[in-house]
Amino acid sequence: MESGKHKSYVLPIAMMFALFAMISFVTGLTNPLGVIIKNQFGVPNWMSQLGNAANFIAYAFMGLPAGMLLKRIGYKKTALAAIAVGIVGVGTQFFSGIVPENMAFAIYLTGAFIAGFSMCMLNTVVNPMLNTLGGGGKRGNQLIQFGGSLNSISATIVPVFVGYLIGNVATATINKANPALFIAIGIFALAFVVLFFMEIPEPAQEIEAKKKPGEKDPYSALSFRHFILGAIAIFLYVGVEVGIPNFVNLFLSTPVNPTDSAAVPGLGYEAALAGSICGTYWFLMLIGRLVGGFLGGRFSSKAMLTFVSSLGLIFVLLAICLPTSIKVDMPVFQSDISFGLAEVPIGIMFLILCGLCTSVMWGGIFNLAVEGLGKYTAMASGIFMMLVCGGGILPLIQGGVADLFGYMASYWVVFAALIYMLFYAVIGCKNVNKDIPVD
Repeated sequence: MESGKHKSYVLPIAMMFALFAMISFVTGLTNPLGVIIKNQFGVPNWMSQLGNAANFIAYAFMGLPAGMLLKRIGYKKTALAAIAVGIVGVGTQFFSGIVPENMAFAIYLTGAFIAGFSMCMLNTVVNPMLNTLGGGGKRGNQLIQFGGSLNSISATIVPVFVGYLIGNVATATINKANPALFIAIGIFALAFVVLFFMEIPEPAQEIEAKKKPGEKDPYSALSFRHFILGAIAIFLYVGVEVGIPNFVNLFLSTPVNPTDSAAVPGLGYEAALAGSICGTYWFLMLIGRLVGGFLGGRFSSKAMLTFVSSLGLIFVLLAICLPTSIKVDMPVFQSDISFGLAEVPIGIMFLILCGLCTSVMWGGIFNLAVEGLGKYTAMASGIFMMLVCGGGILPLIQGGVADLFGYMASYWVVFAALIYMLFYAVIGCKNVNKDIPVD
């Protein structure tokens, strides 16, 4: 690209970064809200993840339509539609806090599901747009990692902020999270106005304009083996990214002697402290993404994914095997935007450190999976978004394992997923379908 074109892309890149942050803020609300749901309605661990599941399962329904919408109406209009849907979804979650309690759970799940549609549409726009603006390859990976850094800032703030709002877990209700929901709606509204007046490059529509009327393509993104395996990797990755902090939060905030005899005992930490510890996981993701952004121009996505998958396996295995009686003082990100020390089981510390590993996985998997897809990239992004539903399905499985065998044993689900990601980084990412025309 010419330098003049680089200058013209500054504002679009900045807008994509802002949308990255919005995605994380809204998605991250399901973690602390899961703690509220568990205590307000007295549900088991797996049911506390239904809001998270509703949010992510929406991707399975919206992934392909979002990809088709992207091709038909372009990046800008798709993003504007996504923001409008997001306002409806978050607004519905707000109403769950003011309706009678017998209706609250169902309305909350409905709102989470609608918000999931919005997040899917935004992700479908943001990832290929940043990859395209960066020219693909290492530069594309670099932009996605920097965008992911803003994503991590939002994710860091949400559990800390909502944990502070919750206060006493035993008496917390959904409406305690209203300030966070108001902020989300405000961010959506501002983004809609700014984006409406901004010019965004439309490479997907330019490609569609070159097609002859009635022309059918014998190939698709699913014709590429490395893309299919990459889509599976994304399914598992999102489940890992979400499941690690969600169950740390549940383990920490659940009472040592729960009133429900069937409930799994936790560590009895205050909600604010548990939120701060989980917020540290997202803060480490921020650090990892910033480092990944700087290193993205030097190291390939394959090398980065191989390293972090291997390191993540070590951390999770240590967390599972080490007894919870061994305690360490761990620096945590606090609600006053400072750091303090919190005494936690050493296994919890290793799980929080996994934030450094998960930080660069998304960008690495996405870039490896769409490498060499050319004109199939837009539809590939939509299919990718369908598989993000793993962020809802894997935590449900993990919650079931936690109910049966305990919180730390549930991380064997995470361990198995990391093994697959290591396989993809080492073997599965190779493009063996280079004979397919992509121009």
